[in-house]
Amino acid sequence: MTPLRLLALIAVTACAAAAGFIAYRALNMARIAAPVATAVTVGALTSQPAVEARLPPRKIPDTLPQFTLKDRDGVPRTLAHWAGQPLLVNFWATWCAPCRREIPLLKQLRKDHSAEGLEVIGIAVDFRDDVLKYAAEIGLDYPLLIGEQDGLDAAAAFGLEPVLPFSVFSDREGRIVAVRVGELHADEAAFILARVQDVDAKRLALAAAQQQIADKLRELAAARAQQPA
Repeated sequence: MTPLRLLALIAVTACAAAAGFIAYRALNMARIAAPVATAVTVGALTSQPAVEARLPPRKIPDTLPQFTLKDRDGVPRTLAHWAGQPLLVNFWATWCAPCRREIPLLKQLRKDHSAEGLEVIGIAVDFRDDVLKYAAEIGLDYPLLIGEQDGLDAAAAFGLEPVLPFSVFSDREGRIVAVRVGELHADEAAFILARVQDVDAKRLALAAAQQQIADKLRELAAARAQQPA
């Protein structure tokens, strides 16, 4: 099992323990929000175990995929717009409770890591008007890309089923360092971003960073599981 596959598997397990998964199935936006017991495995990302028999495996790409979504001003953008920067790409929706809980953390991470050039990109898989209204209400200040079916297609480009939230961390070269499925926690983000910084500074090889992240997420998941509900 590769470090990236192990990393995603651990991330999924941690999320399942937190029951923070939101299944997004209908693009008529039926607002389905249901906890999922277990979700995707990552590396050669596969579907949720309950549907694995029906769906072919999906592979997480080594580098950020290129797709086009409109920003909050209606301008079409790709992730190449932020080439040369480490990125935290977060898929979310306004109706998703764990997605909403993450937003203050994402805003703080962007502020705290601005010296490293980190940019947070929110990809909202939701109705455009709902996203713009909610973003204005809460003062969401990082770049937003918005899509409905094309938002689901963007998630699929990462090899992931439409399960929200999920976050992708990449280095300055656009290589995917980590994928965290489910609600991101501050201790996880701090460790992942430190490893991304090590990779960018050539202090750590990508595979070694992925393995360290996998090990740490497993440790944090175990500790979190021991905490009182």
